[in-house]
Amino acid sequence: MLEPARLAQDVDVVIVGAGVAGLAAAQHLTRAGLTATVLEAAQNVGGRMSTEKVDGFRLDRTGRLLSTAYPELRITPGLNTLTLRPFSPGVLLHSDGLHHRAAAPATPRSARGALTAARALASAPRLPRPRPPGGAPRPGPLGGPMDQTRLSTALARLAAVPPARLLARPDLPAAQALAARGLPPRTVDGFLRPLLAALLCDPALQTSSRCADLALHSFATGRLCLPEGGADTLPELLAASLPPGTVHTGVQVRTVSTTSVTTRDHGELTCRAVLLATGARAAAELLPGLHLPAFHPVTVLHHTTDEPPLPEGALLLDADRSGPVAHTAVISQVDATRAPAGRALISSTVLGTPPAAAHLDAAVRAQLARLYRTSTSRWELLAVHHDPEAVPAMPPPHDLRRPVRLLAGLYVCGDHRDTSTVQGALHSARRAAHAVLMDLGSSRPALLEEPLESAA
Repeated sequence: MLEPARLAQDVDVVIVGAGVAGLAAAQHLTRAGLTATVLEAAQNVGGRMSTEKVDGFRLDRTGRLLSTAYPELRITPGLNTLTLRPFSPGVLLHSDGLHHRAAAPATPRSARGALTAARALASAPRLPRPRPPGGAPRPGPLGGPMDQTRLSTALARLAAVPPARLLARPDLPAAQALAARGLPPRTVDGFLRPLLAALLCDPALQTSSRCADLALHSFATGRLCLPEGGADTLPELLAASLPPGTVHTGVQVRTVSTTSVTTRDHGELTCRAVLLATGARAAAELLPGLHLPAFHPVTVLHHTTDEPPLPEGALLLDADRSGPVAHTAVISQVDATRAPAGRALISSTVLGTPPAAAHLDAAVRAQLARLYRTSTSRWELLAVHHDPEAVPAMPPPHDLRRPVRLLAGLYVCGDHRDTSTVQGALHSARRAAHAVLMDLGSSRPALLEEPLESAA
């Protein structure tokens, strides 16, 4: 139970929202010597980074991918014990009944061996490669050898460019920018489109080319990964390492100002500053006039079976776009803690508006049977999670450093102020905390020791 009188006397900053942005901001502020209270309307912390527990399974609701190249995962206080479980290097593309391995450059400055296209899973049944009328083999999703060399070189060069320089490039729709770089349409549609769809949840590639370049930079310099134990591990670690009594769940905030917040059941809480760290829509409702972006809907389906399909530990993308699933993985082979012994957990992501609920599972099963080249008739559907506002859209021109200081004493952070990624949410939190510390004249501006430019 909250004690409004005590909080009104003792707290420096009230943070509204206990997602990863709000909790990370609380970490920065309390480590710098300020007192903070985090108010969360839901009964649990984490926001969209939540995980449902069902019969020993850990089922993420939005299935967002992380990268070992995200700087904020290394420098955010409270995440020093976070364990990341990487996928197999690169990604696996399914095209024309075959699997093609696409790996990032071996080193940021070398393109040698950066991409390979080959038949994977030698032990799995191979389907015949379709041939065009002339009889010549159809090129894979990476194109021919020359196309692969161009793509390899482009990724290696991108990996060598500092993120700050990527942010200075002209901002175009990603599809237009990629086409202008001389990459063949087969390579863009067969590899870069499904990859960026998995990273940014925008299969149309209308996302800002700057944001797409940052996502490809992270792919080229790190490994795609998941937090061990589920997506909610990250916010729970942040919350657990805050001073006792900092986080209060089940508290609905009705109004905010520069020096107070009004709650539904706990009255008014006064403070020296307010930081709004909710999702974009809730933030716009509390602060009319705040930018409200469009959103990319995401649906995640979780299946289980006692016969794990191949490939092990790979993120599998459908380069043919033969069904609603954009990407899928045997998650329990990446993170064994997410399924009970003897069971495999297969998680699949559908982007955009999904088919009608009555047909969704059947359509997904049919596509997964093609992707994994095995029968899915005995697979059990554990859960379907749909979020119509899972990811804020980032069309160009997109301000990756949208202001976090609205007025002296009133601040906002979240993935809608930066890039629509976990990295962006954490980075916006550090920018907001930095602004608070500067305005409140903190004697310990620890955030100045870290650069504020980092990869998305």
